[in-house]
Amino acid sequence: MKRVQGHSNLFRDEKTNAIINRDDSGYTSYMNNRRVHGDKQSEIDEMKKEINELKSLLNDLVSKITS
Repeated sequence: MKRVQGHSNLFRDEKTNAIINRDDSGYTSYMNNRRVHGDKQSEIDEMKKEINELKSLLNDLVSKITS
């Protein structure tokens, strides 16, 4: 592989002509950020589900009280 001029972490595969990024710490950081974001999104989705359940229960309670 040949180093891409002006980029310390980029290399060109001579067989496929593809650019390869060999920045391991950057990749690890990216994957950690993606995992954290996914965990946060799961938590938000779960909270939305619980809020909808509470709204439904409140609506049921209000309809029983007013009946």
